Amino acid sequence: MKVKDIAGKTVLAGAALLAVLSGTQDASAVEGGATITPFGLFDFGAGMSPPPTPYGAFGLQVMHYTANKGNDVFGKNNGIDLQLDVTSVTLSYIKMTEMKLLGAAYGFGVAVPLMNLTGSFNVGQKVADKDFHIGDAAFIPLILQWDLTKNWYVNTAFQIQAPTGHYDVNNPFSAGVNHWTFAPTAGVTYLSDSGWEVSSRIEISFNTVNRATNYTSGIEYKQEFAVGKSLGAWTLGVGGYAYQQLTDDKGQGIVKGNRSRAFAAGPAIAWFEPGLPAVNFHAYKEFGTRNRPEGYNLSFRISHAF
Repeated sequence: MKVKDIAGKTVLAGAALLAVLSGTQDASAVEGGATITPFGLFDFGAGMSPPPTPYGAFGLQVMHYTANKGNDVFGKNNGIDLQLDVTSVTLSYIKMTEMKLLGAAYGFGVAVPLMNLTGSFNVGQKVADKDFHIGDAAFIPLILQWDLTKNWYVNTAFQIQAPTGHYDVNNPFSAGVNHWTFAPTAGVTYLSDSGWEVSSRIEISFNTVNRATNYTSGIEYKQEFAVGKSLGAWTLGVGGYAYQQLTDDKGQGIVKGNRSRAFAAGPAIAWFEPGLPAVNFHAYKEFGTRNRPEGYNLSFRISHAF
């Protein structure tokens, strides 16, 4: 989650998890053909965290991802008849405290998603399946927030995605990924005196082995961004993300250099009034993808601090 408190206005944006956007393993890099931890979560206020409050900050985020094609290592349609739809509803909680560490406010958090996945692909034989279960939970034992000036905000965190979700080795569209992921993150937000905002968040994910398949996905780099202008209670702008797999996967049948990549951009909107829950929405279209599905990412979230 993220909060910005400027001139008495407080905005809380709930964090969420979007489970693996599965494709066919032999046509993709990263097991399942997509990122292990989600993206498309952060836009405005990426460098901000909630202020200390008695009960913490709660968020509800609904996300939908849909794709009907997958791209190969050259970014060309791989010819697989693919249809993928993933909907997640995530509850999240962050508690910032009065404790100081390295000059920053300390906090912690957790997010748990409910996943609904349906998909099919055809590689000579059609495979179709679905899963409706709890996905992998994200635990955030460390959040550090620096409010440097009235214009600059920086945070860093350490996130642990645990294999708590439902997983079936025979189902390519499982809600869980059956391994741990450890991800340090860093976010920054700049707010100009004239109402412009530029925010960005970086995450590097380190994946452990999936013991059911003896497969280890490579290290992943993700960067999310938003640029917008405040107009009264509204913030209107553009957001998106960039994703690049940094190292090769490890497992049977791995092709050296077969790594995933994706970009996305689209409109991002935020609404807030002091004392009321904050509302955020974005609609992103992916482009330039390699070794993974290419589709659309929609997100709606509502959040509030108590």
